[in-house]
Amino acid sequence: MTLHPLEDEGHEHDPVGIDLVGTDTTGDEVIDSWRGVAAEDVDDVEGGLATLLRARSRHLLGSLIAPHRRAMGWATALIAVNMVAHLSGPWFVGQAIDEGIPPLLEGGSGSLRPLLTVVTGYLVATVVAAATFNAFLLVSGRIGQDVIVDIRRRLSQHFAALSLSFHQRYTSGRVISRQTSDVDAIAELLGHGLLQLTTSSLTLAGITIILVVLDPLLALASLSVVPVLWLLTRWFRHHSERAYRATREAIALVIVHFVESLGGIQAVQSFRRERRNQEIFEDLDGRYRDANVWSARLAAIYGPGVQLAGRVTVAVVLLYGGSRVVDGAIEIGVLASFVLYLRRFFEPMQELSQFYNLFQAAAAATEKLSGVLDEEPTVAPPVDPVPLPEAAGAITFGGVRFAYGDEVVLHDLDLVVPAGQTVAVVGQTGAGKSTIARLTARFWDPTAGTVCLDGVPLTDLTEDDLRRAVVVVTQESFLFSGTVAENIAFGRPGASRAEIESAAEAIGADGFIRALPQGYDTDIQAKGARLSAGQRQLLAFARAFLADPAVLILDEATSSLDIPSERLVQRALRTLLADRTAIIIAHRLTTVEIADRILVVDDGRIVEDGTPADLRTGAGAYGDLHRAWLDSLI
Repeated sequence: MTLHPLEDEGHEHDPVGIDLVGTDTTGDEVIDSWRGVAAEDVDDVEGGLATLLRARSRHLLGSLIAPHRRAMGWATALIAVNMVAHLSGPWFVGQAIDEGIPPLLEGGSGSLRPLLTVVTGYLVATVVAAATFNAFLLVSGRIGQDVIVDIRRRLSQHFAALSLSFHQRYTSGRVISRQTSDVDAIAELLGHGLLQLTTSSLTLAGITIILVVLDPLLALASLSVVPVLWLLTRWFRHHSERAYRATREAIALVIVHFVESLGGIQAVQSFRRERRNQEIFEDLDGRYRDANVWSARLAAIYGPGVQLAGRVTVAVVLLYGGSRVVDGAIEIGVLASFVLYLRRFFEPMQELSQFYNLFQAAAAATEKLSGVLDEEPTVAPPVDPVPLPEAAGAITFGGVRFAYGDEVVLHDLDLVVPAGQTVAVVGQTGAGKSTIARLTARFWDPTAGTVCLDGVPLTDLTEDDLRRAVVVVTQESFLFSGTVAENIAFGRPGASRAEIESAAEAIGADGFIRALPQGYDTDIQAKGARLSAGQRQLLAFARAFLADPAVLILDEATSSLDIPSERLVQRALRTLLADRTAIIIAHRLTTVEIADRILVVDDGRIVEDGTPADLRTGAGAYGDLHRAWLDSLI
């Protein structure tokens, strides 16, 4: 659920966005989702979620900062000493006026000692302030970078551990946004916000105490402006919180649309979608601009408002303090020090407004990051794992039922695949073939029933044992940036060069690999762009062969190949499938015919089960399919 209210007629523009984990709004739906939602409706939703989101964010920040409490203690001590040294400056100026200069005015025979003492103290305080500030920056900078490294590591590990269902509903653009703009917002808070908050808070507290000590009456007069500043700050806080949440949501949507438009650039160009995608991008980019303008407008009111209040207060203090100097109630040096401190009092107020901008951006980002990190894998690790170091490969489905929400895909499926048997699963699109494959690989867990490997439920196997025993090869044949050898070794990290080449040779890929410019050391670029579809599939088979699983699942692994490539891959398949259990999901009967057994699936049920020879001559669905295929070859 993502709410993106737009400006309604007669209402102030209020681009609030609440991003909840699991949202996935792309394409035309992005624009549509911004329309027709009133700001007051968002207020209701936001009010209901605010407590939960803030608690979740505080928990995340607390866990990130907890390992650095000692370092933060040192940083606090350093900045406290720095503030004392820094705030002593106006006091030394007042002392110089009242104690250091008057002796020099007494007939020219006065001593320089009082003034030199004051100046020396001022210089010592300046050096101490500089040294402690330098040390504080080093300590706080290290804390900030360690926290950023920690959260990036957590996100990377968590995204990799989440189940396939999460990645199917959570777009790649949102993943990138979490790792970039959201983490950058926290980095900005820790890098600059922490300094602003600490120095400004200590400065305000210290100056307040000093003003009271210097002259309670002047302090009362000057601090009477505090209620006005409190009301102004409260107003700014209320509106800027909404503005910055809208900003973070808007930039996330911009990134999502941009990444997905480029990822599908071939389809975009094929269907002349460029203009519409540009319209969507400009709309989203406009929303991002509007949210930033809203934030800037708030800051433009708050900052000058604080500055105006400060200058009016200084004028009042000069007027009232000057009269007290004339009356002899206070020294002129005290008034000078008081005015200098008062000017410094309002500077932190403006810095705090800048900090609050950073804080709101980071708070919105933290809400999203904490939401992602709170996501639990739908495929949970076993509580009491059963070891399975050497799997034979027998697969059993016992009363398996699976549903996507309310839509049942598999109905009480019972299936036994003996170890070493090759089973082909055929059927219409949506019949449940790929669901069987994904349940076997435990990308999902069944809604009811049990899937077992060698009699052990998959839910009782560790991730390492399961992935070592079951390998999936899909039609995408995903290859990573790097060399050919590195991509094959993906099946078994740590394999020697001889083992990699042996796997490629067994599959029949050695010939074309050695014909590449650098052979096995050729950089195949992202997704194997330099290779044909057949060559990419052979590398995927070599990777699976090197992994040497007990169970191999081929999910439409040959569907995208042309006839010459398919023949090349078919020879590799016979080598790959030998002496292991295999489940082949395929539409092409050339691939199906190499199986020991064929299952015909219809509407989530197995309607035919037999050998290719038995089924092709029968009167069932597979026989009809086989005869139609033969007719198509004539």
